[in-house]
Amino acid sequence: MNKNISCKQKLLSRQTLIHKVAVLKKQGKKIVMTGGFFDILHPGHTRYLQKARNLGDVLIVVINSDESTRKNKGPKRPINNEKTRAEILTALESVNYVTIFNELTPKEIIAEVKPDIWVKGGQYKEAEMPETAIVRQYGGKVKILPFEKGFSVSGLVEKISKEQPVKISKKESFCR
Repeated sequence: MNKNISCKQKLLSRQTLIHKVAVLKKQGKKIVMTGGFFDILHPGHTRYLQKARNLGDVLIVVINSDESTRKNKGPKRPINNEKTRAEILTALESVNYVTIFNELTPKEIIAEVKPDIWVKGGQYKEAEMPETAIVRQYGGKVKILPFEKGFSVSGLVEKISKEQPVKISKKESFCR
């Protein structure tokens, strides 16, 4: 893949992604796909995405839309909107393409794209994921990567909400 591809070229509509994957598969490329909210990107995410990328030739990240995130996580989420989350992901070298989906789970987009490997993090169990049956149906593989301990968006959100604002005295103020 060309490392000089721009962020705008990496963020694809669903239909464009499906077409792009068909072309890549004809070229013999191994397609790896993962999905999630990726609300506040942290080192656990970036390490996970690099490991996922190493499983094939092309890494596609499908992210839940704002509406889908609210339905899954509650009315106070996402912290970052879908366009912001997508832009951040497209800036990562390990990520080749990003698209946004509206459904509660990525089952439909997996069935449309048919990645060679569907990847999830260690907090998931292959037998319990709704995606597993779809991936197996077309002959793909499911890969669970080890959980990166010490990193959690929910934990970050909780920590941020408990933090007290920093009080700056007039002496410390930069704006006098």
